[in-house]
Amino acid sequence: MTAGVPEAQHGLHVFVDGCYDPCSGHGGWAFVVYREAAEIASSFGGVRDSANNSMELTAVLQAVMWINSEATGEAATIWSDSIYAVKGCNDRRHIWKNNGWKKSGGNGNARSRTIANTELWKAVDLQLSQNALVTIAWCKGHSGIAGNERADELADGGRLSARGT
Repeated sequence: MTAGVPEAQHGLHVFVDGCYDPCSGHGGWAFVVYREAAEIASSFGGVRDSANNSMELTAVLQAVMWINSEATGEAATIWSDSIYAVKGCNDRRHIWKNNGWKKSGGNGNARSRTIANTELWKAVDLQLSQNALVTIAWCKGHSGIAGNERADELADGGRLSARGT
């Protein structure tokens, strides 16, 4: 890691971000791909009637799909500033899948509740299950990490593009 910037590491590093404007209901997602510290690809999009967590997950999904089609057989790290996405991918996804995409009611409640963003989680799980070389890692947002800042900027552009859809 050079100067604390993950994209300066060797290998493939993908930064993802999602955003959401509660006033308009529009959301955006983006990913930026770095290989050997050089940006080699990016993509973004916007969605009407969205939510922040679904945009964070959409960014992860789009990034894994890109890796699975464009960088097959190459180890890759996906960096997200969303604890929801990172913990969901690394810890909770396997539990939810084994529970039929439900979580327990908690507080002694035996009833299970369907998890939020079920269809997105199923799609993320399918893509991640196809590629054991993908690692999901957390990075601090808005802290000067160039890849994270670039993904944030592109996600906001995606959100703004949703106005025209």
